[in-house]
Amino acid sequence: RSSQQGADSGDGSPSSAAAETPSSEDFSLSLLDTNLPAEAETELRSFIAKRLTKGALFEGMGNVASVGLSIPEYNVGCYYCRFQQENLLEMATLESDINTPEYVVCFLGGSEKEDTFRLELDKYIQSLKINLDLEQKSLETSVNPYLRSWFEDAICPIQRVVQLFQEKLTFLLHAALSYTPVEVKNADERTEKDISRFLAAASLQGLVQEGTMTSLCIAMTEEQHKSMIIDCSGPQPQLHNAGSNRFCEDWMHAFLNSAEGGNPFLFRQILENFKLKAIQDINNLKRFIRQAEMNHYALFKCYMFLKNCGSGDILLKIVKVEHAEMPEARNVVTVLEEFMRE
Repeated sequence: RSSQQGADSGDGSPSSAAAETPSSEDFSLSLLDTNLPAEAETELRSFIAKRLTKGALFEGMGNVASVGLSIPEYNVGCYYCRFQQENLLEMATLESDINTPEYVVCFLGGSEKEDTFRLELDKYIQSLKINLDLEQKSLETSVNPYLRSWFEDAICPIQRVVQLFQEKLTFLLHAALSYTPVEVKNADERTEKDISRFLAAASLQGLVQEGTMTSLCIAMTEEQHKSMIIDCSGPQPQLHNAGSNRFCEDWMHAFLNSAEGGNPFLFRQILENFKLKAIQDINNLKRFIRQAEMNHYALFKCYMFLKNCGSGDILLKIVKVEHAEMPEARNVVTVLEEFMRE
């Protein structure tokens, strides 16, 4: 059982509770902070207690589930994560009999779509772990404000970037897809972070081979000798050395057509669909190239695919890097490059 009991105080994290020994039933949950009504908080506490009893919460790894709350009387998406303070975690490893308190943080949203932001929220909790000092003064001065801003800081960056760039979003999507280095100038700290997060979320990192990505980054840097420059000194960002293609323009319109509702989860879903389509196109092209090694008609199919897909410029660079060590495929790519140039 946790010896450390927290006091109630209203903050913006929909709920945050302390927990101990989650693998057994001998634990208590004491409320540290919430902005939920009492009845809903009790229901959420009951949900978390059941998960803890089953041993279903692993330290530092967030989960997303649908939770039925009587207020506002429908299911809400709940991200929840169990963790210990960094310094206490080390002490507990050294002296395993120390009774160290553990914590569960819950963030509630309108639906289970928080799942698309789970990695961002995991990073958010990691930051909290490092800075957490649960003396009361620290709770009020740093932990509460940090928890209060979870939605703005972890969920809204993509939405803010869409609203800031408008039609110029096409250049940002192109830079992310082509691994073009980007420099941001004259921007405030939040805008710079937002752009960086958008580029990371829109890139194919983790979806293409690590070696391919490294080679692409090197190739793009060498080829252009210039980064794309984003100057945020005016009301609208000014872009220099920017590239675009039809594929990115089409997806830019998909973002802008959804901008009126202002739903950050929808923007993230569009971004995931954008990446999924790019990966499908890469895989299709690779399949055509394998066929084209032995078949001239397949070579023509490759060429037509590159012409019509809207992102032939980027796809060709990606497959060129991936097939650099494969002579037959490299020859096909060389022929395609010549055709595309003509």
